[in-house]
Amino acid sequence: MHRCLPLSNEPQLRSRRGNEADRIKSEIGTTAVLPELEPGGVELLQPQETAKLLECGRSIAALAEELPIKSCGQSGFRKPWESGDQSHALQTLPRQGQGLLQTVRHGRVRGQQGNTLLVLLVTLGVIGTALASYLTLVSNQNLSTMRSAQWNYGIAVAEAGVEEALTHLYYSPVDRATNGWVLENGYYTKKRALGDAEYVTRISTANSPEIISSANVRVPFGTEYIDPPRTVRVTTTNDALFAKGMVAKGQIDLSGNNIKTDSFDSTDPIYSTNGRYDPAKSKDNGDVATNSSLIDSLDVWNAEIYGKASTGPGGTVLVGPNGSVGSAAWHQSGNKGIEPGWANDDMNVSFPDVQPPFAGGASTPIGGTSGGTNYIYILTNGNWELASLSLSGQNKVLVLGQAVLYVTGNISLSGQSYIYVSTNSSLRLYVGGPTASIGGSGVMNTPGNATNFYYYGLPGNTSLSFSGNAAFTGAIYAPNAAFSLGGGGSTTYDFVGASVTSSVQMNGHFNFHYDENLGKNGPRRGFTIMSWNEI
Repeated sequence: MHRCLPLSNEPQLRSRRGNEADRIKSEIGTTAVLPELEPGGVELLQPQETAKLLECGRSIAALAEELPIKSCGQSGFRKPWESGDQSHALQTLPRQGQGLLQTVRHGRVRGQQGNTLLVLLVTLGVIGTALASYLTLVSNQNLSTMRSAQWNYGIAVAEAGVEEALTHLYYSPVDRATNGWVLENGYYTKKRALGDAEYVTRISTANSPEIISSANVRVPFGTEYIDPPRTVRVTTTNDALFAKGMVAKGQIDLSGNNIKTDSFDSTDPIYSTNGRYDPAKSKDNGDVATNSSLIDSLDVWNAEIYGKASTGPGGTVLVGPNGSVGSAAWHQSGNKGIEPGWANDDMNVSFPDVQPPFAGGASTPIGGTSGGTNYIYILTNGNWELASLSLSGQNKVLVLGQAVLYVTGNISLSGQSYIYVSTNSSLRLYVGGPTASIGGSGVMNTPGNATNFYYYGLPGNTSLSFSGNAAFTGAIYAPNAAFSLGGGGSTTYDFVGASVTSSVQMNGHFNFHYDENLGKNGPRRGFTIMSWNEI
């Protein structure tokens, strides 16, 4: 079979069909292969010849019109238009060119589709990897947060153990091996579950015990405990209920005349005579203090305070022109005002409520005669209970032994009535009614020691007054009662002991002598924390 070759008139053809050839060349490239024509038609050029024509700028259509293309017939070689079959050549060649263009275009599309698929797969892989990394990060962060929350929860669990230990010490300050606490290796120990956590708490045997509490909390999504457990250690002290002479939750007003506070120690012969107050042996610990943070929350006016004046944070002390607060040396030098360092605003003390002394089982007291004197009530050893106590005229109450009297209602003493505490005897008086008025001759504490008479006002006791010539030796704890003192007796000591009330209003002539023995051997307010640290 003969191949049709181009003639040598390339410059002329380039000028006539150059534009068309450039267009086709740009579409099909320079290495395309033209398919052969049907039998009897014009035979296409070889790929090398086609590329050469395209490089010269010829178009595919120019091959049929301009070039002498050889046709292989029986009569020899001939040009298509000379044989009268020009239409065949002219029509066939463009159709073949169109097929060529379509084939090239389809190949290029398939290549583009493959590239797109590859880019898509790579992109999805990158996104999947980033998403997996993010989910792993979020999961780890969530686990870390939950573990941190459990770790912090351990402190709350450990402090719950400390609270139970303090409660146990409050109700069992001496006999600590009760209520499930067991002595192990020198510590009273107790374990308690708290939800899915638990604490193990230990109390030392010291008078001011150390408390160690360990908390076991579980790891997130697990059953084992975090190791090591969170552990706290606290040191405690058992504060005295009467650590100062005159204490109030609210305002203290010393507006009377010739008011004086000082102190003595009934257990120390250097600072007392036969356990009683002696002006020549007095001390300067007659402190006056309030929890109030108000301006002028402690009004000294013209009183003489042989001791310190304390208020709550931000509170102030008001002193009149003749008032004086300070040491004995400060007063003896004739100074007025407040001695430097003898007033502060750091008072912040809790005042626990008084609970009833017993729940049933008490007896009702009856009267009788003792030593030729008639008494409306005689209290001996044991628990006694009255709905109210009202003494007037010559009515008297005798205390013989260690007695506890619970008056659920009000108390009133007037006229020449009194409560007589005999030698080697003591009385703890609990008042649940709203009002207590102690006048007449008051409470005669024959032993002369404030620890022999205690007045406890329950939460419902909101008013307590001393009036007339009611001398008093003892201690008052009524944190919800407004305490008023009026008048003042003819004796040198009018109030001997200590008081803790809601407020204080002191009128008239009154001397207040704090017995320091109450702070050493008197009742305790309960164990309080001195220090706290995690170990």
